[in-house]
Amino acid sequence: MTRGTSSVPDTIDVQTMRALRERDPLLRVLDVRTGGEFETSHIPGSYNVPLDTLVEHVDEFASVEHPVVLVCQSGGRAAQARARLESAGKTQLHLLEGGLNAWIAGDGEVIRAEKQVWALDRQVRLMAGSAAILGVAASAVVPKAKWLAAAVGVGLVYMAVTDTCPVSPMVAKLPFNQTDPCDVDEVLTALRSHAA
Repeated sequence: MTRGTSSVPDTIDVQTMRALRERDPLLRVLDVRTGGEFETSHIPGSYNVPLDTLVEHVDEFASVEHPVVLVCQSGGRAAQARARLESAGKTQLHLLEGGLNAWIAGDGEVIRAEKQVWALDRQVRLMAGSAAILGVAASAVVPKAKWLAAAVGVGLVYMAVTDTCPVSPMVAKLPFNQTDPCDVDEVLTALRSHAA
């Protein structure tokens, strides 16, 4: 499937993204991870607009004329962003398959900070695993606590089947995931600029 006037598929791999960046200086890379994740590591020249911020300003971002590649850690949040932007009429929109994980695995250049924040999905897995262990351990004293572990299991199955994570927005609000808020006007100005 293609978008707009581009003959490039809407889901692209690392090699295709490299070729697009070399060929088109107006290609924009929009990273929809949290500010903390972005500060930890990101693709040079990319712009950070966390998914929840993008959703609040979807019409403004959809109006950007330049081609845009959406990136997150593994692809899930970028896919949500793509669906929102397409619904708002954005064309020339691509999704980096496998996200930043694939970019790094493909030896893509990455800017890294000293401060390291775990990827959001990793944080969610830690919390879910901890809750399950707590439920099992507590069930030795309070037998009904085993249902906490069962509820975590059901939640994980639901997230896998629906490819969503209703817990992520809450985890994204934790203090270590926060950075200076995204300046939407500044990012939009940069995205709309004709300079490479």
